Amino acid sequence: MTVLTRRTVLQGLAITAAGCASSRPLVAPRSGPSLPLGAQLGDVRTGAVSVWGKAERASRLVVEWSEDSRFARGVHRVEGGRLTAETDFTGVVDLTGLPPGRELFVRVLAEEGGATGEAWTGRFLSASDTVRDISFAWSADVCGQGWGINREWGGYRGFAALRALRPDFFLHVGDVIYADNPLLPEVTLPDGRVWRNVVTPAKSKVAETLEELRGNFAYNFLDESLRAFAREVPIAYQWDDHEVRNNWYPGRSMAEDPRYTQVSDDGVLGARARQAFFEYSPVGGAARAEGRIHRQLSQGPLLDVFIPDVRAFRGPNTLNRQQKPGPETSFLGRAQLDGLKQALASSRATWKVIATSMPLGLVVPAEKTPDGPLMEAWANGPGEPMGRELELAELLSFLKERQVRNVVFLTADVHYPAMHHFHPDRARFRDFDPFWEFVAGPLNAGTFGPSPLDETFGPEVKWQKPATVMNAAPWEGQQYFGSVRIQGSSGVMIVAIHDLTGKALHQVELEPSR
Repeated sequence: MTVLTRRTVLQGLAITAAGCASSRPLVAPRSGPSLPLGAQLGDVRTGAVSVWGKAERASRLVVEWSEDSRFARGVHRVEGGRLTAETDFTGVVDLTGLPPGRELFVRVLAEEGGATGEAWTGRFLSASDTVRDISFAWSADVCGQGWGINREWGGYRGFAALRALRPDFFLHVGDVIYADNPLLPEVTLPDGRVWRNVVTPAKSKVAETLEELRGNFAYNFLDESLRAFAREVPIAYQWDDHEVRNNWYPGRSMAEDPRYTQVSDDGVLGARARQAFFEYSPVGGAARAEGRIHRQLSQGPLLDVFIPDVRAFRGPNTLNRQQKPGPETSFLGRAQLDGLKQALASSRATWKVIATSMPLGLVVPAEKTPDGPLMEAWANGPGEPMGRELELAELLSFLKERQVRNVVFLTADVHYPAMHHFHPDRARFRDFDPFWEFVAGPLNAGTFGPSPLDETFGPEVKWQKPATVMNAAPWEGQQYFGSVRIQGSSGVMIVAIHDLTGKALHQVELEPSR
């Protein structure tokens, strides 16, 4: 059994940080504030990247970058804001004016009174402004269903496999944490094997306070594979429901869950969760300044990535059968939907990837009612578009009308991988161009599936790999991530699903429309 307190966690990570730090520290070790959770790279986009750090006490975040891995020449220094208790000593520095398409090296440290601790070093490939090969990956669902960090098994193995793949960046499409899924020190499986979790106070109960929500995010960085990955591959985060609690939407009643005893107001819990998300995520640029999760990350002539927020602006979970748009049918919300449509129409990139936490063509039921299950995602079953599907129909019709080509959806949430092709010839609603949806995950959580298809937009399962046993533990090997490669020479997009070993299980090649 492994139970850690905040003090022992920070002590242990300080030792690890010293072992992983640059061979050329700016000053003697331990002379200044340390970064016990390391550093994260995030939101790489044309000319910029965001860098996150968390100090163990009040200080200033400083980032240096260079094209020289030894930092012997061409070193650029950027000082960030103060790291204070108000943000749990976390902060983000935006590096701008970066040379395009180059391997760049960063050095991250906390500074106070002229003294610094050990510097954390990282590397990444800056976004290009010319045509070149692009590679990236996506997945979701970390530390869910009682499966936390099992150091005896190797921790979050998915991040080690992702790191070996060396993608240019990674899209974490939701369920970054499971704030409503406490961990037990040991989980005994039916065959007698015992899964042993690292457990911290924040992961021993449902997260209600801001400190507990912060602790859920910090918990993931106890994993060595994630820490190593996060300083070599920029991560673009979005949230889903478990950053707050299961099937969350603004205004959802908390009365049905007796585990929540310290907070009864959903609005308070949601605001705390949102604050913790921003404190622990390297969301950068205008999105951070404006406090929004939905954003666009441009990667040059071949690719634009669009990250919508399908939580903050949605209406309640209902039967999802409304005939006309209204507050209950909101999923993206009018302002976000209009903004996404305009951004897609304005994009001149060959490929437009929409990375959303929830699948389009799968029925995802929530709570049961006498009239049927409430719906958690877009889909509601066969028939003409109704409920939240009205927004999706509007988006797809707009893309066809404006001749916006080469739109691909990358999704997660259902805890098994799948590849779906949508075509109007198979659909009840036909005013759209054919497109693909690729589903990945989980990365370290229980495996489930398959979910029923909704025929409204004509999806067809081209490949899927649901669980052989429901809530399969990660060591059963049924953990998955997706990868995307775009060939600079041809513009062809190759999408693959990988297992924990990094093996590609299935892939498709998509020719771009010209």
